[in-house]
Formats: sequence, C-alpha cells, structure tokens
Amino acid sequence: MPIRIYKRTSPGRRNASVNVYAEVTKTKPEKALLVPKPKKGGRNHHGIITVQCRGGGAKQRYRVIDFKRTNFEVPGKVVGIEYDPNRTCNIALIEFESGERRYILAPVGLTDGQSVISSNQYQDPKPGVSMPISLIPSGLNVHNVELVPGRGGQMCRAAGTYARLTNKEGQWATLVFPSGETRQVSIRCRATIGQVGNTDHAQVRLGKAGRSRHMGRRPHTRGVARNHNDHPMGGGDGRSKGGRAPSSRTGVLSKGGGTRAKHKASSKRIIRRRRSKRYGQLTL
Repeated sequence: MPIRIYKRTSPGRRNASVNVYAEVTKTKPEKALLVPKPKKGGRNHHGIITVQCRGGGAKQRYRVIDFKRTNFEVPGKVVGIEYDPNRTCNIALIEFESGERRYILAPVGLTDGQSVISSNQYQDPKPGVSMPISLIPSGLNVHNVELVPGRGGQMCRAAGTYARLTNKEGQWATLVFPSGETRQVSIRCRATIGQVGNTDHAQVRLGKAGRSRHMGRRPHTRGVARNHNDHPMGGGDGRSKGGRAPSSRTGVLSKGGGTRAKHKASSKRIIRRRRSKRYGQLTL
C-alpha cells in the first residue's frame, strides 16, 4: 500500500506521511459484525490506571474477526477490503455460499471477487486459504498461526507480518519469523496462506501530536521527571539519574530487557530466540 508524504507547508505537515489505502474498496462496515467499543481510558473495573497514557481519541466500533476460520469446506467470495481502526492491517469481508458473512485479515494479493476457503483437506495454496499446517507445503509464508489447535490464530496478525514454514518432522512443524526467532508448533494447528497486508504501515510518520491524540494516546511523562511514589526512577533533587536499570512504572525492565515469563509452557518449543540486543546481555 503506497505512502503519501506531505510537503513542508506547516510544522505539523513537515515529515508527516499517511497511508493512501489504495487497497480499500469498501467504506461502510457490515453492521451485523460490529460490536460497541466503549472507551476505558486505561482504567480497570476499579478505576485504577493499569495502562499509562491512554484516553480520548476518535469513537470506534469493534469489527468481529474470524480468527478460527471454522466455516470448513464452504467456499467464500471476497466482497470488499475494508479499513479497520482497531488493527494495523486491513480486513476482508467474505460472503460464503451459505449466505453467512465474516471478516478475515486481508493478506497481500487478496482482491475483490477472489475465492477463499477454510478446509481440512489440501487446497491450492492461494492467499487467504486456511488449512492445518500438516497440509501446507514447506517454504510458504503463512499468517494467523495457531499456538494451540482450535484456539484460533495468535501469531502473525499485525500488518506486514508472516512466518515461513521451513520443515515438518513428526508432529511438529518449524516456523521461522523475520525477527530471527525459530519456533515449533503442532502440525494440527491451522494457518492462513500469505503475508498480512498493509506492509508499508511501519513507514507512516504521524508528524504531529494531534494524530496521536486521535488514536487515543495521551502525552507520555518520563519516569525520572515524576515523583518517587509515582515511578521507581522518580524523585531526587533537581535532575537526577534513575538509580537503577531503566524500567516501567511497575518495575518491568524496559530498553530491551527480557520480560518473558521463565516458566511459560511454550518456551520449550522456541528453538532460537529472536535476534536482539537486550539490556546487559546479548542473545545468541
């Protein structure tokens, strides 16, 4: 999807860019697949702030996405590609032969009128086709990958993401991600063929604070500028250092620090961690 870069006509336009949304063909969403999305302002049910710097923003309605693709063996036709304010990629409205309509993530190359299917048998591996990993040929890019069979896709759902199916051995398949991480998943898990669309999303520059406010993001205050009772790195006379490794308000390491739970069940299926420099250590 192309990016439009504005001319320097004002400070807010300088270096700003937007998505042209050339792939979007349908503007009004499907009413039956909309759910109200009330604003929480980063608060939980006690009214306590659990997520910092959230509030305001444009009014939104949630689009119900079919991540499980449970409408098996029923061919569907792409009615249109829509913009979704709740995620970075676009979504595709699919109308099945039974008359039912569902939203799916729109992969690269999916256009109006194309046919997609979710099947438990081998199908021609075209963008948008969902199959168990055991039936997908090695070497293809997939997205919306399940971690547990039947739970629905959990990995590779953001704009431009994908995983490459490298090989299958026994009951496990090996996926390689662009980050360098190599992970095993069960061959009974489902995945969708192709790469998630809107690949140029990462190239968009907001250009001004107002566009962040429209997204519901409020100004971010540095931890060292707060009081000590508000942040672990706060307090002190005048300008001071944090006095500890950079962390969040709740003490979670930032600046690339490892935050993954030590006893997570899926850790044993990670063959190689992603390539990144962490705070105080290097990954292999």
